Amino acid sequence: MTTPADPSTGKGIERREFIRTTGAAAGALVAGFPAIIGAQSVTNVLKVGLVGCGGRGTGAAAQALTADPHVVLTQMGEIDLEILERSRTQLQSSQRFGDRVQVARPMVGLEAYEAVINSDVDVVLLATPPGFRPPHVTAAVAAGKHLFCEKPAGVDGPGVREVVAAQLAAKQKGLALVSGFCWRYNNMIVEAIKRVHDGAIGRLVAHYSTYYTTPVKPMPPESTRPPGMSDIEWQVRNWYNFTWLSGDSLVEQAIHNADKIMWVMKDVPPLSAVATGGRAVPANGGNIYDHFSVNYLFPNGYRAFLSNRQATGCYNATHDVVMGTSGTLILGQGNARIERTDGRVRWEFKGEEYDMYQREHDELFASIRRGRPKNDDLNLTTSTLLAIMGRQAAYTGQQVTWDQAYHSEVRLAPSPIRWDASHEVPPVAVPGRSKVI
Repeated sequence: MTTPADPSTGKGIERREFIRTTGAAAGALVAGFPAIIGAQSVTNVLKVGLVGCGGRGTGAAAQALTADPHVVLTQMGEIDLEILERSRTQLQSSQRFGDRVQVARPMVGLEAYEAVINSDVDVVLLATPPGFRPPHVTAAVAAGKHLFCEKPAGVDGPGVREVVAAQLAAKQKGLALVSGFCWRYNNMIVEAIKRVHDGAIGRLVAHYSTYYTTPVKPMPPESTRPPGMSDIEWQVRNWYNFTWLSGDSLVEQAIHNADKIMWVMKDVPPLSAVATGGRAVPANGGNIYDHFSVNYLFPNGYRAFLSNRQATGCYNATHDVVMGTSGTLILGQGNARIERTDGRVRWEFKGEEYDMYQREHDELFASIRRGRPKNDDLNLTTSTLLAIMGRQAAYTGQQVTWDQAYHSEVRLAPSPIRWDASHEVPPVAVPGRSKVI
Protein backbone atom coordinates (compact mmCIF):
# COMPACT_ATOMS: atom_id res chain seq x y z
CA MET A 1 0.00 0.00 0.00
CA THR A 2 1.47 3.36 -1.03
CA THR A 3 1.42 6.37 1.24
CA PRO A 4 0.77 9.96 0.19
CA ALA A 5 3.95 11.72 -0.81
CA ASP A 6 6.67 12.21 1.78
CA PRO A 7 6.52 15.97 2.49
CA SER A 8 10.31 16.21 2.50
CA THR A 9 10.74 14.77 -1.00
CA GLY A 10 7.37 14.78 -2.73
CA LYS A 11 7.85 11.10 -3.63
CA GLY A 12 5.43 8.32 -2.80
CA ILE A 13 7.01 5.48 -0.86
CA GLU A 14 5.80 2.25 0.65
CA ARG A 15 4.12 2.60 4.04
CA ARG A 16 6.49 0.19 5.84
CA GLU A 17 9.53 1.90 4.38
CA PHE A 18 8.04 5.31 5.21
CA ILE A 19 7.67 4.42 8.88
CA ARG A 20 11.07 2.70 9.03
CA THR A 21 12.92 5.73 7.68
CA THR A 22 11.62 8.12 10.34
CA GLY A 23 14.17 6.65 12.76
CA ALA A 24 15.16 8.89 15.63
CA ALA A 25 12.62 11.59 14.74
CA ALA A 26 9.80 9.39 15.94
CA GLY A 27 11.59 6.78 18.04
CA ALA A 28 11.78 8.85 21.21
CA LEU A 29 8.01 9.20 21.20
CA VAL A 30 7.31 5.50 20.82
CA ALA A 31 9.01 4.11 23.91
CA GLY A 32 6.73 3.18 26.78
CA PHE A 33 3.42 3.35 24.88
CA PRO A 34 0.54 2.24 27.15
CA ALA A 35 -2.18 0.08 25.57
CA ILE A 36 -5.23 2.05 26.65
CA ILE A 37 -7.93 1.39 24.07
CA GLY A 38 -7.41 -1.72 21.97
CA ALA A 39 -8.91 -4.26 24.35
CA GLN A 40 -11.85 -2.15 25.51
CA SER A 41 -15.42 -3.23 24.87
CA VAL A 42 -17.94 -0.90 23.26
CA THR A 43 -19.49 0.01 26.61
CA ASN A 44 -16.27 1.23 28.20
CA VAL A 45 -16.05 4.92 28.90
CA LEU A 46 -13.66 6.95 26.78
CA LYS A 47 -12.42 10.00 28.63
CA VAL A 48 -11.89 13.10 26.51
CA GLY A 49 -9.84 16.23 27.18
CA LEU A 50 -10.33 19.50 25.32
CA VAL A 51 -7.49 21.97 24.73
CA GLY A 52 -8.79 25.30 23.43
CA CYS A 53 -12.34 26.11 24.51
CA GLY A 54 -13.39 28.74 21.97
CA GLY A 55 -16.15 28.21 19.44
CA ARG A 56 -14.35 25.53 17.43
CA GLY A 57 -13.20 23.67 20.52
CA THR A 58 -16.68 23.74 22.06
CA GLY A 59 -18.10 22.44 18.79
CA ALA A 60 -15.52 19.65 18.66
CA ALA A 61 -16.34 18.61 22.22
CA ALA A 62 -20.06 18.50 21.39
CA GLN A 63 -19.34 16.39 18.32
CA ALA A 64 -17.16 13.99 20.33
CA LEU A 65 -19.94 13.57 22.91
CA THR A 66 -22.47 13.02 20.11
CA ALA A 67 -20.29 10.45 18.34
CA ASP A 68 -20.30 7.89 21.16
CA PRO A 69 -22.75 7.54 24.06
CA HIS A 70 -19.94 6.36 26.33
CA VAL A 71 -17.70 9.41 25.82
CA VAL A 72 -17.22 11.62 28.87
CA LEU A 73 -15.55 15.03 28.84
CA THR A 74 -13.36 15.00 31.93
CA GLN A 75 -10.81 17.75 31.34
CA MET A 76 -10.62 21.19 29.72
CA GLY A 77 -7.71 23.59 29.19
CA GLU A 78 -7.76 27.22 28.06
CA ILE A 79 -5.76 30.42 28.49
CA ASP A 80 -8.78 32.25 29.91
CA LEU A 81 -11.05 30.98 32.68
CA GLU A 82 -14.01 33.00 31.40
CA ILE A 83 -13.80 31.39 27.96
CA LEU A 84 -13.47 27.96 29.55
CA GLU A 85 -16.45 28.43 31.86
CA ARG A 86 -18.59 29.70 29.00
CA SER A 87 -17.74 26.58 27.03
CA ARG A 88 -18.37 24.26 29.97
CA THR A 89 -21.73 25.91 30.71
CA GLN A 90 -22.79 25.61 27.08
CA LEU A 91 -21.91 21.92 26.97
CA GLN A 92 -23.48 21.12 30.33
CA SER A 93 -26.73 22.84 29.35
CA SER A 94 -27.29 20.42 26.48
CA GLN A 95 -30.06 17.90 27.20
CA ARG A 96 -28.26 15.36 24.99
CA PHE A 97 -25.03 15.05 26.95
CA GLY A 98 -24.90 17.56 29.79
CA ASP A 99 -24.43 14.86 32.43
CA ARG A 100 -21.36 13.58 30.56
CA VAL A 101 -19.51 16.87 31.02
CA GLN A 102 -17.65 15.98 34.21
CA VAL A 103 -14.85 18.55 34.45
CA ALA A 104 -14.11 19.03 38.13
CA ARG A 105 -10.85 20.99 37.92
CA PRO A 106 -10.32 22.86 34.65
CA MET A 107 -6.83 23.98 33.69
CA VAL A 108 -5.99 27.59 32.78
CA GLY A 109 -2.86 29.15 31.25
CA LEU A 110 -0.36 28.54 28.45
CA GLU A 111 0.69 25.26 30.11
CA ALA A 112 -2.89 24.02 30.53
CA TYR A 113 -2.44 21.69 27.56
CA GLU A 114 0.18 19.69 29.48
CA ALA A 115 -2.17 19.15 32.41
CA VAL A 116 -4.98 18.01 30.09
CA ILE A 117 -2.76 15.68 28.06
CA ASN A 118 -1.10 14.18 31.13
CA SER A 119 -4.39 13.51 32.90
CA ASP A 120 -6.14 10.15 32.55
CA VAL A 121 -7.95 11.08 29.32
CA ASP A 122 -7.93 8.66 26.39
CA VAL A 123 -8.61 11.16 23.60
CA VAL A 124 -7.42 14.77 23.26
CA LEU A 125 -9.15 17.40 21.13
CA LEU A 126 -6.76 20.16 20.00
CA ALA A 127 -8.45 23.41 18.98
CA THR A 128 -5.98 26.15 19.95
CA PRO A 129 -4.54 28.73 17.51
CA PRO A 130 -2.36 26.98 14.88
CA GLY A 131 0.91 28.43 16.21
CA PHE A 132 0.58 26.16 19.24
CA ARG A 133 -0.30 23.03 17.26
CA PRO A 134 3.12 21.33 16.80
CA PRO A 135 4.15 21.15 20.49
CA HIS A 136 0.62 20.14 21.48
CA VAL A 137 0.51 17.30 18.94
CA THR A 138 3.98 16.15 20.00
CA ALA A 139 3.01 16.13 23.68
CA ALA A 140 -0.23 14.23 23.05
CA VAL A 141 1.46 11.53 20.98
CA ALA A 142 4.29 11.21 23.50
CA ALA A 143 1.65 10.65 26.20
CA GLY A 144 -0.04 7.93 24.11
CA LYS A 145 -3.30 9.78 23.49
CA HIS A 146 -5.64 9.49 20.55
CA LEU A 147 -6.13 12.84 18.82
CA PHE A 148 -8.54 15.05 17.01
CA CYS A 149 -6.32 17.83 15.66
CA GLU A 150 -7.76 20.94 14.07
CA LYS A 151 -6.20 22.25 10.90
CA PRO A 152 -3.60 23.48 10.05
CA ALA A 153 -0.68 21.43 11.36
CA GLY A 154 1.41 24.52 12.03
CA VAL A 155 2.47 27.88 10.63
CA ASP A 156 6.04 27.27 9.39
CA GLY A 157 8.40 24.61 8.05
CA PRO A 158 9.86 23.58 11.42
CA GLY A 159 6.35 23.17 12.83
CA VAL A 160 5.27 21.00 9.90
CA ARG A 161 8.33 18.78 10.31
CA GLU A 162 7.59 18.38 14.01
CA VAL A 163 4.04 17.25 13.26
CA VAL A 164 5.28 14.84 10.58
CA ALA A 165 7.50 13.16 13.19
CA ALA A 166 4.68 13.04 15.73
CA GLN A 167 2.21 11.67 13.22
CA LEU A 168 4.56 8.89 12.19
CA ALA A 169 5.10 8.07 15.86
CA ALA A 170 1.31 7.94 16.28
CA LYS A 171 1.17 5.36 13.48
CA GLN A 172 3.79 3.24 15.18
CA LYS A 173 1.94 3.44 18.47
CA GLY A 174 -1.41 2.61 16.90
CA LEU A 175 -2.89 5.95 17.90
CA ALA A 176 -5.75 7.64 16.10
CA LEU A 177 -5.05 11.07 14.64
CA VAL A 178 -7.94 12.67 12.77
CA SER A 179 -7.45 16.15 11.37
CA GLY A 180 -9.88 19.03 10.93
CA PHE A 181 -9.78 18.86 7.13
CA CYS A 182 -13.52 18.36 7.22
CA TRP A 183 -14.22 18.31 3.49
CA ARG A 184 -12.60 14.87 3.30
CA TYR A 185 -15.53 13.70 5.43
CA ASN A 186 -18.22 15.24 3.21
CA ASN A 187 -19.83 12.47 1.20
CA MET A 188 -20.77 14.83 -1.64
CA ILE A 189 -17.15 15.94 -2.14
CA VAL A 190 -15.83 12.40 -1.58
CA GLU A 191 -18.02 11.09 -4.38
CA ALA A 192 -17.19 13.97 -6.70
CA ILE A 193 -13.42 13.67 -6.32
CA LYS A 194 -13.58 9.89 -6.64
CA ARG A 195 -15.23 10.36 -10.02
CA VAL A 196 -12.43 12.72 -11.06
CA HIS A 197 -9.84 10.15 -9.93
CA ASP A 198 -11.72 7.52 -11.96
CA GLY A 199 -11.37 9.61 -15.13
CA ALA A 200 -14.77 11.32 -15.35
CA ILE A 201 -13.28 14.58 -16.69
CA GLY A 202 -10.36 13.05 -18.56
CA ARG A 203 -6.77 14.20 -18.09
CA LEU A 204 -6.57 16.97 -15.51
CA VAL A 205 -5.58 20.39 -16.86
CA ALA A 206 -6.08 23.01 -14.13
CA HIS A 207 -7.80 23.77 -10.83
CA TYR A 208 -9.27 27.18 -9.93
CA SER A 209 -10.12 27.59 -6.25
CA THR A 210 -11.50 30.60 -4.34
CA TYR A 211 -12.27 31.48 -0.73
CA TYR A 212 -13.73 34.99 -0.77
CA THR A 213 -15.33 35.97 2.52
CA THR A 214 -15.54 38.61 5.25
CA PRO A 215 -12.85 39.18 7.90
CA VAL A 216 -12.77 36.46 10.54
CA LYS A 217 -11.48 38.31 13.60
CA PRO A 218 -10.75 41.98 12.81
CA MET A 219 -7.91 43.50 14.82
CA PRO A 220 -9.15 45.89 17.52
CA PRO A 221 -7.44 49.30 17.79
CA GLU A 222 -4.37 49.47 20.01
CA SER A 223 -6.26 52.03 22.10
CA THR A 224 -8.51 49.23 23.37
CA ARG A 225 -5.59 47.25 24.79
CA PRO A 226 -5.97 47.16 28.59
CA PRO A 227 -3.20 48.90 30.55
CA GLY A 228 -0.47 46.50 31.59
CA MET A 229 -1.45 43.72 29.13
CA SER A 230 1.70 42.13 27.75
CA ASP A 231 2.49 41.81 24.04
CA ILE A 232 2.07 38.04 24.16
CA GLU A 233 -1.33 38.20 25.87
CA TRP A 234 -2.54 40.90 23.47
CA GLN A 235 -1.40 38.87 20.47
CA VAL A 236 -2.82 35.57 21.71
CA ARG A 237 -6.18 37.19 22.45
CA ASN A 238 -6.17 38.56 18.89
CA TRP A 239 -4.40 35.55 17.44
CA TYR A 240 -5.93 35.60 13.97
CA ASN A 241 -4.13 38.86 13.12
CA PHE A 242 -0.58 37.62 13.76
CA THR A 243 1.23 35.29 11.39
CA TRP A 244 3.08 33.47 14.19
CA LEU A 245 -0.26 32.40 15.65
CA SER A 246 -2.60 31.97 12.68
CA GLY A 247 -0.24 31.43 9.75
CA ASP A 248 -2.26 34.16 7.96
CA SER A 249 -5.64 33.77 6.28
CA LEU A 250 -4.31 31.51 3.54
CA VAL A 251 -2.96 29.01 6.06
CA GLU A 252 -5.75 29.21 8.64
CA GLN A 253 -8.91 29.47 6.52
CA ALA A 254 -8.29 29.01 2.79
CA ILE A 255 -6.28 25.94 3.71
CA HIS A 256 -9.51 24.01 3.12
CA ASN A 257 -9.13 24.90 -0.55
CA ALA A 258 -5.45 24.00 -0.41
CA ASP A 259 -6.52 20.62 0.95
CA LYS A 260 -8.96 20.06 -1.91
CA ILE A 261 -6.20 20.90 -4.39
CA MET A 262 -3.94 18.30 -2.77
CA TRP A 263 -6.80 15.80 -2.62
CA VAL A 264 -7.51 16.13 -6.35
CA MET A 265 -3.79 15.59 -6.94
CA LYS A 266 -3.84 12.45 -4.73
CA ASP A 267 -1.65 14.30 -2.20
CA VAL A 268 1.30 14.55 -4.58
CA PRO A 269 2.82 17.99 -3.89
CA PRO A 270 3.65 20.72 -6.39
CA LEU A 271 7.10 21.67 -7.60
CA SER A 272 6.81 25.38 -6.92
CA ALA A 273 4.56 28.37 -6.33
CA VAL A 274 4.49 32.04 -7.21
CA ALA A 275 1.99 34.37 -5.60
CA THR A 276 0.75 37.87 -5.00
CA GLY A 277 -0.93 39.26 -1.90
CA GLY A 278 -1.12 42.15 0.49
CA ARG A 279 -3.42 44.32 2.55
CA ALA A 280 -6.08 46.39 0.83
CA VAL A 281 -7.49 47.59 4.16
CA PRO A 282 -5.22 48.98 6.92
CA ALA A 283 -4.58 46.38 9.60
CA ASN A 284 -4.78 48.53 12.78
CA GLY A 285 -2.01 46.34 14.11
CA GLY A 286 -1.24 42.72 13.34
CA ASN A 287 0.81 41.64 10.34
CA ILE A 288 -1.36 39.43 8.12
CA TYR A 289 -2.51 39.96 4.54
CA ASP A 290 -6.19 40.23 3.62
CA HIS A 291 -5.82 38.71 0.15
CA PHE A 292 -3.67 36.15 -1.68
CA SER A 293 -3.50 34.67 -5.16
CA VAL A 294 -1.21 31.65 -5.65
CA ASN A 295 -0.19 29.79 -8.81
CA TYR A 296 1.03 26.24 -8.07
CA LEU A 297 2.98 24.19 -10.63
CA PHE A 298 2.70 20.39 -10.32
CA PRO A 299 5.10 17.80 -11.82
CA ASN A 300 2.94 16.99 -14.86
CA GLY A 301 2.47 20.62 -15.87
CA TYR A 302 -0.87 20.81 -14.07
CA ARG A 303 -1.64 24.22 -12.62
CA ALA A 304 -3.68 25.07 -9.55
CA PHE A 305 -4.76 28.64 -8.79
CA LEU A 306 -5.84 29.48 -5.26
CA SER A 307 -7.21 32.91 -4.35
CA ASN A 308 -8.64 34.14 -1.08
CA ARG A 309 -9.82 37.48 0.25
CA GLN A 310 -11.25 38.74 3.53
CA ALA A 311 -13.11 42.03 3.04
CA THR A 312 -16.49 43.58 3.77
CA GLY A 313 -18.90 44.68 1.05
CA CYS A 314 -17.34 42.43 -1.59
CA TYR A 315 -18.38 39.43 -3.66
CA ASN A 316 -18.11 36.25 -1.59
CA ALA A 317 -17.74 32.70 -2.91
CA THR A 318 -16.05 29.45 -2.00
CA HIS A 319 -15.68 27.51 -5.23
CA ASP A 320 -13.52 24.85 -6.82
CA VAL A 321 -13.46 24.37 -10.58
CA VAL A 322 -11.37 21.38 -11.72
CA MET A 323 -10.87 21.36 -15.49
CA GLY A 324 -10.08 18.28 -17.54
CA THR A 325 -9.81 17.38 -21.21
CA SER A 326 -13.35 15.95 -21.34
CA GLY A 327 -15.22 17.86 -18.63
CA THR A 328 -15.20 20.08 -15.56
CA LEU A 329 -15.93 19.40 -11.89
CA ILE A 330 -17.67 22.32 -10.16
CA LEU A 331 -17.90 22.46 -6.37
CA GLY A 332 -19.59 25.22 -4.41
CA GLN A 333 -22.80 26.63 -2.96
CA GLY A 334 -23.74 23.23 -1.55
CA ASN A 335 -23.54 21.55 -4.94
CA ALA A 336 -21.23 19.23 -6.84
CA ARG A 337 -21.58 18.50 -10.53
CA ILE A 338 -19.57 17.42 -13.55
CA GLU A 339 -20.21 19.19 -16.84
CA ARG A 340 -19.26 18.00 -20.31
CA THR A 341 -17.20 20.26 -22.53
CA ASP A 342 -20.45 21.46 -24.15
CA GLY A 343 -21.82 22.55 -20.76
CA ARG A 344 -24.34 19.74 -20.32
CA VAL A 345 -24.43 18.14 -16.87
CA ARG A 346 -22.95 14.65 -16.89
CA TRP A 347 -23.33 14.03 -13.14
CA GLU A 348 -24.73 15.92 -10.17
CA PHE A 349 -24.87 14.94 -6.52
CA LYS A 350 -28.46 14.17 -5.50
CA GLY A 351 -28.04 12.56 -2.08
CA GLU A 352 -28.16 13.97 1.41
CA GLU A 353 -24.93 15.51 2.65
CA TYR A 354 -23.39 14.27 5.87
CA ASP A 355 -22.62 16.72 8.64
CA MET A 356 -18.92 16.57 7.88
CA TYR A 357 -17.88 18.04 11.23
CA GLN A 358 -19.81 15.32 13.03
CA ARG A 359 -18.59 12.65 10.62
CA GLU A 360 -14.96 13.32 11.59
CA HIS A 361 -15.71 12.42 15.19
CA ASP A 362 -18.01 9.53 14.31
CA GLU A 363 -15.16 7.90 12.38
CA LEU A 364 -12.56 8.76 15.00
CA PHE A 365 -14.39 7.12 17.88
CA ALA A 366 -15.68 4.20 15.81
CA SER A 367 -12.10 3.44 14.76
CA ILE A 368 -10.93 3.43 18.38
CA ARG A 369 -13.77 1.09 19.34
CA ARG A 370 -12.85 -1.29 16.52
CA GLY A 371 -9.26 -1.42 17.72
CA ARG A 372 -8.08 0.00 14.39
CA PRO A 373 -7.45 3.67 15.17
CA LYS A 374 -7.82 5.94 12.16
CA ASN A 375 -4.82 8.05 11.13
CA ASP A 376 -5.34 10.68 8.43
CA ASP A 377 -1.99 9.90 6.81
CA LEU A 378 0.10 12.88 5.82
CA ASN A 379 -2.52 15.13 4.24
CA LEU A 380 -2.59 16.96 7.59
CA THR A 381 0.96 18.15 6.91
CA THR A 382 1.13 18.19 3.10
CA SER A 383 -1.98 20.37 2.77
CA THR A 384 -0.63 22.65 5.50
CA LEU A 385 2.68 22.98 3.69
CA LEU A 386 0.94 23.77 0.39
CA ALA A 387 -0.69 26.78 2.04
CA ILE A 388 2.54 27.83 3.82
CA MET A 389 4.55 27.83 0.57
CA GLY A 390 1.85 30.00 -1.02
CA ARG A 391 2.16 32.49 1.83
CA GLN A 392 5.95 32.43 1.58
CA ALA A 393 5.76 33.11 -2.17
CA ALA A 394 3.42 36.06 -1.63
CA TYR A 395 5.38 37.53 1.29
CA THR A 396 8.72 37.37 -0.54
CA GLY A 397 7.60 37.93 -4.12
CA GLN A 398 9.80 34.96 -5.09
CA GLN A 399 9.19 31.56 -6.63
CA VAL A 400 9.20 29.11 -3.74
CA THR A 401 9.83 25.39 -4.19
CA TRP A 402 8.32 22.59 -2.14
CA ASP A 403 11.80 21.71 -0.88
CA GLN A 404 12.43 25.27 0.28
CA ALA A 405 9.12 25.40 2.13
CA TYR A 406 9.61 22.04 3.84
CA HIS A 407 13.23 22.59 4.88
CA SER A 408 12.85 26.23 5.90
CA GLU A 409 14.44 26.97 9.27
CA VAL A 410 12.43 30.14 9.89
CA ARG A 411 10.45 29.78 13.13
CA LEU A 412 7.74 32.39 13.51
CA ALA A 413 6.89 31.96 17.20
CA PRO A 414 8.98 33.44 20.00
CA SER A 415 10.76 30.93 22.21
CA PRO A 416 9.99 30.51 24.99
CA ILE A 417 6.44 31.86 24.99
CA ARG A 418 5.72 33.59 28.29
CA TRP A 419 2.35 35.13 29.08
CA ASP A 420 3.91 38.31 30.51
CA ALA A 421 6.59 38.75 27.83
CA SER A 422 7.24 41.47 25.31
CA HIS A 423 7.26 40.44 21.65
CA GLU A 424 7.64 42.80 18.72
CA VAL A 425 6.16 41.20 15.62
CA PRO A 426 7.63 41.90 12.17
CA PRO A 427 5.76 44.46 10.06
CA VAL A 428 3.45 43.38 7.25
CA ALA A 429 5.62 41.61 4.65
CA VAL A 430 6.73 43.60 1.60
CA PRO A 431 7.23 41.48 -1.53
CA GLY A 432 10.69 41.89 -2.98
CA ARG A 433 12.12 42.94 0.37
CA SER A 434 10.93 40.44 2.98
CA LYS A 435 13.08 37.35 3.54
CA VAL A 436 10.78 34.89 5.27
CA ILE A 437 11.51 31.53 3.62
